[in-house]
Amino acid sequence: MLETPRLLLRRWREEDVVPLTAVNADPEVMRWIGDGSVRNEQQTRGGIEAMEREWEAQGFGLFAVEVRATGELAGFTDLSIPDFMPEVLPAVEVGWRLGRAHWGQGLATEAATASVRFGIEERGLERIVSIAQVGNDASERIMAKLGMHPFCEAVDPNCGRQVRVFELSSDRYVTATR
Repeated sequence: MLETPRLLLRRWREEDVVPLTAVNADPEVMRWIGDGSVRNEQQTRGGIEAMEREWEAQGFGLFAVEVRATGELAGFTDLSIPDFMPEVLPAVEVGWRLGRAHWGQGLATEAATASVRFGIEERGLERIVSIAQVGNDASERIMAKLGMHPFCEAVDPNCGRQVRVFELSSDRYVTATR
């Protein structure tokens, strides 16, 4: 469990499935995810279960992002291995997805910053990347706030969309946080 001034990043509970399903069912939220398809409750549950297995195997995974003041599930942030893009490996990817009610408040940056800190300081990761589809300027702004810099452009083989990959080395992280 990680705490930030406004958020609690924690493992998943059964009662999180329905609110995360609502996030995943919003076409505007999903616009820049894969081919833009929304996800139903079964797909959402399957995604959570897969990431829980990643926690057990890797020591990191998908954090539920809870707003401390209200207890509301805002969405998630995660650390995962981007196996779908072998050209960026070895690396761990930081990602995020929040419901629209939580956009524009800096919560994604706050959650992702905590995830990056956890990955580098607690798990000893050497390199963290973040991948955004070309045109997803909001995510690229978050990547810049995390201290990441552009690494390459590629095509996501799962959906055929052009993506930009940003990266942050542990050395650069340590220098930036001193």
